[in-house]
Amino acid sequence: MLISILTIFLGLGVFILLVPCVTLLVDVLAAVLIPKYIHVEATDSLGPVAVLIPAHNEAAGLGRTLVSLQRQQRRQDRIVVVADNCSDATAQVARSAGAEVVERFNATQRGKGYALDAGLTYLRDCPPAVVIFMDADCEPSPGSLAQLAHHALHRGRPVQAHYRFEQPAQRQLKGSISTFAIKVKNFVRPLGLQRLGAPCLLTGTGMALPWDVALAVNVASGHIAEDMKWGLDLALVGHPPTFLATATVTSRLPSEDRAAKTQRTRWEHGHLQLMGEYLPKLLGQSLRQGRLDLLALGLEMAIAPLSLLVMAWVGGMGITLLFGVSTQVWWPLMGSLVAGGCLLGAVILAWARFGRSDISLHQLGMIPLYILWKLPLYLAFVVRPETQWIRTQRDE
Repeated sequence: MLISILTIFLGLGVFILLVPCVTLLVDVLAAVLIPKYIHVEATDSLGPVAVLIPAHNEAAGLGRTLVSLQRQQRRQDRIVVVADNCSDATAQVARSAGAEVVERFNATQRGKGYALDAGLTYLRDCPPAVVIFMDADCEPSPGSLAQLAHHALHRGRPVQAHYRFEQPAQRQLKGSISTFAIKVKNFVRPLGLQRLGAPCLLTGTGMALPWDVALAVNVASGHIAEDMKWGLDLALVGHPPTFLATATVTSRLPSEDRAAKTQRTRWEHGHLQLMGEYLPKLLGQSLRQGRLDLLALGLEMAIAPLSLLVMAWVGGMGITLLFGVSTQVWWPLMGSLVAGGCLLGAVILAWARFGRSDISLHQLGMIPLYILWKLPLYLAFVVRPETQWIRTQRDE
Protein backbone atom coordinates (compact mmCIF):
# COMPACT_ATOMS: atom_id res chain seq x y z
CA MET A 1 0.00 0.00 0.00
CA LEU A 2 2.77 2.41 0.95
CA ILE A 3 4.67 1.62 -2.24
CA SER A 4 1.52 2.29 -4.30
CA ILE A 5 1.03 5.69 -2.67
CA LEU A 6 4.68 6.60 -3.14
CA THR A 7 4.49 5.49 -6.78
CA ILE A 8 1.50 7.76 -7.40
CA PHE A 9 3.21 10.78 -5.84
CA LEU A 10 6.44 10.05 -7.67
CA GLY A 11 4.54 9.65 -10.94
CA LEU A 12 2.93 13.04 -10.39
CA GLY A 13 6.36 14.57 -9.80
CA VAL A 14 7.72 12.98 -12.98
CA PHE A 15 4.73 14.35 -14.94
CA ILE A 16 5.36 17.85 -13.56
CA LEU A 17 8.99 17.54 -14.72
CA LEU A 18 8.07 16.05 -18.08
CA VAL A 19 5.66 18.81 -19.12
CA PRO A 20 8.19 21.70 -19.28
CA CYS A 21 10.87 19.50 -20.86
CA VAL A 22 8.52 18.34 -23.64
CA THR A 23 7.23 21.91 -24.13
CA LEU A 24 10.79 23.20 -24.46
CA LEU A 25 11.63 20.57 -27.07
CA VAL A 26 8.47 21.38 -29.07
CA ASP A 27 9.39 25.11 -29.01
CA VAL A 28 12.92 24.43 -30.24
CA LEU A 29 11.81 21.96 -32.91
CA ALA A 30 9.33 24.49 -34.28
CA ALA A 31 12.02 27.18 -34.34
CA VAL A 32 14.54 24.90 -36.05
CA LEU A 33 12.06 23.70 -38.67
CA ILE A 34 10.77 27.14 -39.60
CA PRO A 35 11.52 27.81 -43.28
CA LYS A 36 11.92 31.56 -42.89
CA TYR A 37 11.06 34.39 -40.53
CA ILE A 38 7.95 36.48 -41.04
CA HIS A 39 9.05 39.64 -42.79
CA VAL A 40 7.06 42.77 -42.04
CA GLU A 41 7.15 45.63 -44.54
CA ALA A 42 6.95 48.91 -42.70
CA THR A 43 4.69 51.43 -44.42
CA ASP A 44 4.30 55.20 -44.26
CA SER A 45 0.57 54.87 -43.53
CA LEU A 46 1.18 54.43 -39.81
CA GLY A 47 -0.29 56.89 -37.39
CA PRO A 48 1.88 58.63 -34.79
CA VAL A 49 4.11 56.39 -32.69
CA ALA A 50 5.31 57.18 -29.17
CA VAL A 51 8.43 55.55 -27.75
CA LEU A 52 8.22 55.43 -23.96
CA ILE A 53 11.45 55.01 -21.98
CA PRO A 54 11.42 54.45 -18.19
CA ALA A 55 14.76 55.63 -16.82
CA HIS A 56 16.16 55.51 -13.29
CA ASN A 57 19.59 57.18 -13.02
CA GLU A 58 20.47 56.46 -16.66
CA ALA A 59 22.27 59.70 -17.50
CA ALA A 60 25.49 57.96 -18.52
CA GLY A 61 24.02 55.78 -21.29
CA LEU A 62 20.68 57.35 -22.17
CA GLY A 63 22.10 59.65 -24.85
CA ARG A 64 23.29 56.72 -26.94
CA THR A 65 19.86 55.09 -26.81
CA LEU A 66 18.13 58.33 -27.80
CA VAL A 67 20.41 58.82 -30.80
CA SER A 68 19.65 55.30 -32.05
CA LEU A 69 15.90 55.97 -31.66
CA GLN A 70 15.99 59.37 -33.34
CA ARG A 71 17.53 57.82 -36.44
CA GLN A 72 14.23 55.97 -36.92
CA GLN A 73 11.91 58.74 -35.73
CA ARG A 74 9.44 60.35 -38.15
CA ARG A 75 8.13 63.91 -37.84
CA GLN A 76 4.86 62.81 -36.21
CA ASP A 77 6.54 60.44 -33.72
CA ARG A 78 7.47 61.23 -30.11
CA ILE A 79 10.07 60.02 -27.66
CA VAL A 80 9.07 60.33 -24.00
CA VAL A 81 11.50 59.66 -21.15
CA VAL A 82 10.11 59.05 -17.67
CA ALA A 83 12.88 60.13 -15.29
CA ASP A 84 11.79 57.99 -12.35
CA ASN A 85 13.12 58.82 -8.87
CA CYS A 86 16.38 60.02 -10.42
CA SER A 87 19.23 61.55 -8.43
CA ASP A 88 21.40 62.21 -11.49
CA ALA A 89 21.06 64.22 -14.71
CA THR A 90 18.77 61.80 -16.55
CA ALA A 91 16.08 64.43 -17.17
CA GLN A 92 18.60 67.03 -18.40
CA VAL A 93 20.23 64.55 -20.78
CA ALA A 94 16.86 63.60 -22.23
CA ARG A 95 15.76 67.23 -22.73
CA SER A 96 19.09 68.16 -24.31
CA ALA A 97 18.61 65.34 -26.81
CA GLY A 98 15.16 66.63 -27.76
CA ALA A 99 13.00 64.09 -25.92
CA GLU A 100 9.89 64.91 -23.92
CA VAL A 101 10.46 64.35 -20.21
CA VAL A 102 8.20 63.29 -17.36
CA GLU A 103 9.82 63.55 -13.94
CA ARG A 104 8.36 61.33 -11.26
CA PHE A 105 9.24 61.18 -7.56
CA ASN A 106 7.58 58.71 -5.22
CA ALA A 107 9.50 57.10 -2.37
CA THR A 108 7.00 54.29 -1.79
CA GLN A 109 5.82 53.35 -5.29
CA ARG A 110 9.10 52.35 -6.88
CA GLY A 111 9.71 50.21 -9.93
CA LYS A 112 9.48 50.15 -13.68
CA GLY A 113 5.74 49.43 -13.72
CA TYR A 114 4.95 52.70 -11.97
CA ALA A 115 7.21 54.58 -14.38
CA LEU A 116 5.41 53.05 -17.39
CA ASP A 117 2.06 54.01 -15.88
CA ALA A 118 3.23 57.60 -15.45
CA GLY A 119 4.29 57.70 -19.09
CA LEU A 120 0.94 56.33 -20.30
CA THR A 121 -0.91 58.90 -18.17
CA TYR A 122 1.19 61.66 -19.77
CA LEU A 123 0.33 60.42 -23.28
CA ARG A 124 -3.44 60.34 -22.66
CA ASP A 125 -3.85 64.02 -23.64
CA CYS A 126 -2.56 63.31 -27.15
CA PRO A 127 -2.56 59.52 -27.59
CA PRO A 128 -0.49 57.86 -30.32
CA ALA A 129 -1.66 55.03 -32.56
CA VAL A 130 1.04 52.76 -31.12
CA VAL A 131 3.24 53.00 -28.06
CA ILE A 132 6.62 51.24 -28.01
CA PHE A 133 8.37 50.56 -24.72
CA MET A 134 12.15 50.69 -24.72
CA ASP A 135 14.65 50.38 -21.88
CA ALA A 136 17.17 53.18 -21.42
CA ASP A 137 20.19 50.98 -22.20
CA CYS A 138 18.90 49.40 -25.43
CA GLU A 139 19.38 50.12 -29.12
CA PRO A 140 16.92 48.99 -31.84
CA SER A 141 18.23 47.66 -35.13
CA PRO A 142 17.47 49.81 -38.23
CA GLY A 143 13.81 49.69 -39.20
CA SER A 144 12.71 47.88 -36.04
CA LEU A 145 10.46 50.64 -34.68
CA ALA A 146 8.43 50.89 -37.89
CA GLN A 147 8.15 47.11 -38.16
CA LEU A 148 6.97 46.79 -34.56
CA ALA A 149 4.42 49.59 -34.94
CA HIS A 150 3.08 48.19 -38.23
CA HIS A 151 2.81 44.66 -36.84
CA ALA A 152 1.05 45.85 -33.67
CA LEU A 153 -1.55 47.75 -35.68
CA HIS A 154 -1.99 44.95 -38.22
CA ARG A 155 -2.43 42.26 -35.56
CA GLY A 156 -4.16 44.44 -32.95
CA ARG A 157 -2.00 42.77 -30.28
CA PRO A 158 1.11 43.43 -28.21
CA VAL A 159 4.26 42.63 -30.20
CA GLN A 160 7.58 41.57 -28.66
CA ALA A 161 10.83 42.21 -30.53
CA HIS A 162 13.85 39.93 -30.29
CA TYR A 163 15.57 41.18 -27.12
CA ARG A 164 19.19 40.14 -27.55
CA PHE A 165 22.26 40.60 -25.35
CA GLU A 166 25.86 41.22 -26.29
CA GLN A 167 28.61 39.79 -24.12
CA PRO A 168 31.06 42.11 -22.36
CA ALA A 169 34.36 42.80 -24.14
CA GLN A 170 36.13 40.53 -21.63
CA ARG A 171 34.38 37.24 -22.35
CA GLN A 172 33.99 34.81 -19.49
CA LEU A 173 32.44 31.35 -19.30
CA LYS A 174 29.51 32.61 -17.24
CA GLY A 175 28.79 35.34 -19.74
CA SER A 176 28.93 32.96 -22.71
CA ILE A 177 26.57 30.43 -21.13
CA SER A 178 24.26 33.20 -19.93
CA THR A 179 24.12 34.73 -23.41
CA PHE A 180 23.15 31.36 -24.89
CA ALA A 181 20.50 30.74 -22.21
CA ILE A 182 19.01 34.19 -22.83
CA LYS A 183 18.94 33.55 -26.58
CA VAL A 184 16.99 30.34 -25.99
CA LYS A 185 14.51 32.19 -23.78
CA ASN A 186 14.21 35.45 -25.75
CA PHE A 187 14.56 34.22 -29.31
CA VAL A 188 14.43 30.46 -29.91
CA ARG A 189 11.37 29.73 -27.77
CA PRO A 190 9.32 32.77 -28.94
CA LEU A 191 10.24 31.97 -32.54
CA GLY A 192 8.93 28.43 -32.09
CA LEU A 193 5.76 29.77 -30.52
CA GLN A 194 5.24 32.22 -33.38
CA ARG A 195 5.70 29.36 -35.83
CA LEU A 196 3.03 27.38 -33.97
CA GLY A 197 0.65 30.35 -33.89
CA ALA A 198 0.93 30.60 -30.10
CA PRO A 199 1.47 33.72 -27.95
CA CYS A 200 4.76 34.55 -26.25
CA LEU A 201 5.87 36.19 -23.02
CA LEU A 202 6.91 39.84 -22.88
CA THR A 203 10.63 40.06 -22.15
CA GLY A 204 11.12 43.65 -21.02
CA THR A 205 11.96 45.98 -23.91
CA GLY A 206 11.07 46.36 -27.57
CA MET A 207 7.36 45.92 -26.84
CA ALA A 208 4.82 47.60 -29.15
CA LEU A 209 1.12 47.91 -28.29
CA PRO A 210 -1.82 49.59 -30.03
CA TRP A 211 -2.91 52.46 -27.81
CA ASP A 212 -6.22 50.93 -26.71
CA VAL A 213 -4.46 47.65 -25.85
CA ALA A 214 -1.84 49.48 -23.79
CA LEU A 215 -4.65 50.76 -21.56
CA ALA A 216 -6.48 47.43 -21.29
CA VAL A 217 -4.93 46.52 -17.92
CA ASN A 218 -3.23 48.44 -15.15
CA VAL A 219 0.56 48.37 -15.53
CA ALA A 220 1.29 50.25 -12.28
CA SER A 221 3.11 47.62 -10.25
CA GLY A 222 6.23 47.23 -8.18
CA HIS A 223 6.66 43.60 -9.25
CA ILE A 224 10.25 42.76 -10.13
CA ALA A 225 9.09 41.03 -13.36
CA GLU A 226 6.55 43.67 -14.29
CA ASP A 227 6.92 43.19 -18.06
CA MET A 228 6.12 39.48 -17.93
CA LYS A 229 3.25 40.18 -15.54
CA TRP A 230 1.85 42.81 -17.89
CA GLY A 231 1.91 40.41 -20.82
CA LEU A 232 0.12 37.72 -18.81
CA ASP A 233 -2.54 40.19 -17.64
CA LEU A 234 -3.08 41.31 -21.24
CA ALA A 235 -3.39 37.70 -22.42
CA LEU A 236 -6.02 36.96 -19.77
CA VAL A 237 -8.24 39.82 -21.01
CA GLY A 238 -7.91 38.80 -24.67
CA HIS A 239 -4.70 40.46 -25.90
CA PRO A 240 -2.00 37.76 -25.98
CA PRO A 241 1.44 39.02 -27.14
CA THR A 242 3.04 37.80 -30.34
CA PHE A 243 6.69 37.65 -31.45
CA LEU A 244 8.42 39.47 -34.32
CA ALA A 245 11.85 38.00 -35.03
CA THR A 246 12.92 40.58 -37.62
CA ALA A 247 12.78 43.46 -35.12
CA THR A 248 15.78 43.39 -32.79
CA VAL A 249 16.65 45.36 -29.67
CA THR A 250 20.14 44.99 -28.25
CA SER A 251 21.47 45.44 -24.72
CA ARG A 252 24.68 44.36 -23.01
CA LEU A 253 25.31 41.97 -20.18
CA PRO A 254 27.11 43.55 -17.22
CA SER A 255 30.71 42.46 -16.82
CA GLU A 256 30.84 42.91 -13.05
CA ASP A 257 29.80 39.81 -11.09
CA ARG A 258 27.68 41.66 -8.54
CA ALA A 259 25.70 43.47 -11.24
CA ALA A 260 25.20 40.20 -13.14
CA LYS A 261 23.95 38.49 -9.99
CA THR A 262 21.51 41.34 -9.28
CA GLN A 263 20.14 41.16 -12.82
CA ARG A 264 19.70 37.40 -12.83
CA THR A 265 18.15 37.40 -9.35
CA ARG A 266 15.51 39.88 -10.46
CA TRP A 267 14.74 37.98 -13.65
CA GLU A 268 14.58 34.48 -12.20
CA HIS A 269 12.98 35.23 -8.82
CA GLY A 270 10.38 37.26 -10.69
CA HIS A 271 9.71 34.41 -13.11
CA LEU A 272 9.33 31.88 -10.29
CA GLN A 273 6.97 34.16 -8.37
CA LEU A 274 4.79 34.64 -11.45
CA MET A 275 4.76 30.89 -12.10
CA GLY A 276 3.11 30.29 -8.76
CA GLU A 277 0.63 33.13 -9.24
CA TYR A 278 -0.31 32.87 -12.93
CA LEU A 279 0.04 29.22 -13.89
CA PRO A 280 -3.25 28.26 -12.15
CA LYS A 281 -4.95 31.34 -13.65
CA LEU A 282 -3.83 30.56 -17.19
CA LEU A 283 -4.79 26.89 -17.05
CA GLY A 284 -8.07 27.61 -15.26
CA GLN A 285 -9.11 30.37 -17.68
CA SER A 286 -8.05 28.19 -20.62
CA LEU A 287 -10.58 25.55 -19.55
CA ARG A 288 -13.23 28.09 -18.57
CA GLN A 289 -12.99 30.15 -21.78
CA GLY A 290 -12.00 27.31 -24.12
CA ARG A 291 -8.87 29.22 -25.19
CA LEU A 292 -5.93 27.21 -26.49
CA ASP A 293 -3.73 30.34 -26.51
CA LEU A 294 -3.93 30.53 -22.71
CA LEU A 295 -3.10 26.82 -22.47
CA ALA A 296 -0.02 27.38 -24.66
CA LEU A 297 1.01 30.35 -22.53
CA GLY A 298 0.51 28.30 -19.37
CA LEU A 299 2.76 25.55 -20.73
CA GLU A 300 5.35 28.21 -21.59
CA MET A 301 5.18 29.63 -18.07
CA ALA A 302 5.77 26.11 -16.72
CA ILE A 303 9.28 26.11 -18.21
CA ALA A 304 11.48 27.10 -15.29
CA PRO A 305 14.78 28.93 -15.90
CA LEU A 306 17.08 26.53 -17.75
CA SER A 307 19.56 26.04 -14.90
CA LEU A 308 16.79 25.30 -12.43
CA LEU A 309 15.15 22.90 -14.88
CA VAL A 310 18.42 20.97 -15.18
CA MET A 311 18.73 20.87 -11.37
CA ALA A 312 15.18 19.56 -11.07
CA TRP A 313 15.89 16.86 -13.63
CA VAL A 314 19.08 15.74 -11.87
CA GLY A 315 17.18 15.53 -8.59
CA GLY A 316 14.33 13.64 -10.25
CA MET A 317 16.74 11.17 -11.81
CA GLY A 318 18.36 10.47 -8.46
CA ILE A 319 15.06 9.95 -6.65
CA THR A 320 13.48 7.74 -9.32
CA LEU A 321 16.65 5.65 -9.66
CA LEU A 322 16.77 5.06 -5.90
CA PHE A 323 13.05 4.25 -5.90
CA GLY A 324 13.48 1.77 -8.76
CA VAL A 325 16.39 -0.02 -7.09
CA SER A 326 14.46 -0.24 -3.82
CA THR A 327 11.06 -1.32 -5.19
CA GLN A 328 11.75 -2.69 -8.69
CA VAL A 329 9.16 -0.20 -9.99
CA TRP A 330 10.95 1.36 -12.94
CA TRP A 331 8.43 3.40 -14.87
CA PRO A 332 9.07 6.64 -12.91
CA LEU A 333 12.75 6.31 -13.88
CA MET A 334 11.70 5.80 -17.50
CA GLY A 335 9.70 9.02 -17.32
CA SER A 336 12.71 10.86 -15.91
CA LEU A 337 14.87 9.52 -18.74
CA VAL A 338 12.35 10.74 -21.31
CA ALA A 339 12.32 14.18 -19.66
CA GLY A 340 16.12 14.26 -19.73
CA GLY A 341 16.18 13.26 -23.38
CA CYS A 342 13.78 16.08 -24.26
CA LEU A 343 15.81 18.59 -22.24
CA LEU A 344 19.16 17.52 -23.70
CA GLY A 345 17.74 17.34 -27.21
CA ALA A 346 16.29 20.86 -26.93
CA VAL A 347 19.60 22.34 -25.70
CA ILE A 348 21.69 20.60 -28.38
CA LEU A 349 19.31 21.53 -31.19
CA ALA A 350 19.11 25.16 -30.04
CA TRP A 351 22.90 25.37 -29.85
CA ALA A 352 23.47 23.68 -33.23
CA ARG A 353 21.03 25.98 -35.05
CA PHE A 354 21.28 29.27 -33.15
CA GLY A 355 24.02 29.23 -30.49
CA ARG A 356 27.34 28.47 -32.19
CA SER A 357 28.32 32.14 -32.32
CA ASP A 358 27.72 32.56 -28.58
CA ILE A 359 29.29 29.45 -27.08
CA SER A 360 31.55 26.61 -28.18
CA LEU A 361 30.68 22.95 -27.73
CA HIS A 362 33.38 22.70 -25.07
CA GLN A 363 31.86 25.61 -23.16
CA LEU A 364 28.43 24.04 -23.51
CA GLY A 365 29.80 21.04 -21.64
CA MET A 366 30.75 23.35 -18.76
CA ILE A 367 27.10 24.12 -17.97
CA PRO A 368 27.27 22.10 -14.70
CA LEU A 369 29.82 24.60 -13.35
CA TYR A 370 27.51 27.46 -14.32
CA ILE A 371 24.65 25.75 -12.51
CA LEU A 372 26.76 25.49 -9.35
CA TRP A 373 27.40 29.25 -9.60
CA LYS A 374 23.63 29.86 -9.73
CA LEU A 375 22.72 27.44 -6.93
CA PRO A 376 22.83 30.18 -4.21
CA LEU A 377 20.40 32.25 -6.31
CA TYR A 378 17.77 29.50 -6.12
CA LEU A 379 18.45 28.78 -2.46
CA ALA A 380 17.89 32.47 -1.79
CA PHE A 381 14.48 32.19 -3.45
CA VAL A 382 13.49 29.55 -0.90
CA VAL A 383 14.85 31.50 2.07
CA ARG A 384 14.20 35.11 1.07
CA PRO A 385 12.86 35.74 -2.45
CA GLU A 386 13.66 39.09 -4.02
CA THR A 387 10.62 41.38 -3.98
CA GLN A 388 12.07 44.86 -4.55
CA TRP A 389 13.02 46.19 -7.96
CA ILE A 390 16.76 46.97 -8.05
CA ARG A 391 18.37 48.67 -11.02
CA THR A 392 21.23 46.73 -12.61
CA GLN A 393 24.52 48.61 -12.42
CA ARG A 394 25.65 49.47 -15.94
CA ASP A 395 29.19 49.13 -17.26
CA GLU A 396 30.99 52.40 -17.81
